[in-house]
Amino acid sequence: MIGVGYDSSPKKIVLEVTCPFCGMPVNRPKELAVRRPGEMPVGSCAACGAVYAYDATGHNLGAAFVEALVFACNGDWDLAWGLLPEEDYQRKIVERYDGETHRIVPGGVFEGRRVAGALYFLRLQQDIREVTAEGVEKELQRAKPISREVRCRRAVEGLTKKQVEEYVRAYQVKPLLEAAARDKKVIRHLQRLLYAGDRFFRLHAADLLGQVAAVIAREDPAAVTALLQGLFNYFEYSAASSWGAVDAIGEIIANAPDIFAGFIPTIYRFLHDEALRPSALRALGRIAKERPDLMSKAAFHVLPYLHSADPETRGYTVWLLGNLGLPETAQALASLRDDTAEIEIYERGKITRKTVGHLAVEALEKIATR
Repeated sequence: MIGVGYDSSPKKIVLEVTCPFCGMPVNRPKELAVRRPGEMPVGSCAACGAVYAYDATGHNLGAAFVEALVFACNGDWDLAWGLLPEEDYQRKIVERYDGETHRIVPGGVFEGRRVAGALYFLRLQQDIREVTAEGVEKELQRAKPISREVRCRRAVEGLTKKQVEEYVRAYQVKPLLEAAARDKKVIRHLQRLLYAGDRFFRLHAADLLGQVAAVIAREDPAAVTALLQGLFNYFEYSAASSWGAVDAIGEIIANAPDIFAGFIPTIYRFLHDEALRPSALRALGRIAKERPDLMSKAAFHVLPYLHSADPETRGYTVWLLGNLGLPETAQALASLRDDTAEIEIYERGKITRKTVGHLAVEALEKIATR
């Protein structure tokens, strides 16, 4: 039964926090013992096994979803991204949650304080819970009460959309990185620029989004994870051009590979789409340039594209293989040394035109020096 407390004013009605799936009371969310900066507190319903993540601001529900999903899967990211909504799990959001009192405040104000927090609940299907439940319970047993820093988290003022657009156009990196350290909303402003009409501007935006995301990921990796998931989901709901989304995915992973390498396999699926293939090869090439050790499977996926009729597909495949530096690809690359088709290579704010043959020679040189 839901408990209700009255405090003379209807706006001060408070409700006991209960699970939206089974109606039973739930405990306060806790911070996991092994916790990355920015990770949200989590909890679990003892009655039905649903888990929940606490968004103190109520404005980061995408990140809260990611936290709840990965926590429900006992930290197994591969399992988490392989699950489908409604089929493998259900979701519900409980708004107006007050972390100070562990109560729901329908009026949004309690004792002079604005209450805007939210609990993002997620319940896996029974057969999946049977696999993950024991690990989830062990994590909660080691968890700690929420720190005051999390309970009192507030948004800070940041750059406007117009300012972000001007910095991107001028490729001014420093003010964007400084803003990212104060306010992660800058990634939303950059994301919208990925769909601008100017291709060079889109590449600027993708590049800078990757650098900014790396700054934010140090404090709030969940926010960047939610961004990545949103970029991947874009292709599930839109038949439009990829614009800068695939390039942005590559830049984000390349700038923070230790955190986001788990997303690399998902890029390979874009290779099967002829329209997305050049962008996917560019994205994989960017990651390979930073961390070739994470890309051991890439050569197997892309070698057939050296014989593509599309110059961009051939060229970006050569560039990717050069960044990998694998001796076993040298013979295939050597066969393209006389290819005169030209493509554009974007790197850190500049575009250069190179022939596929030139890229093949550069790739062979990289292999020879490794």
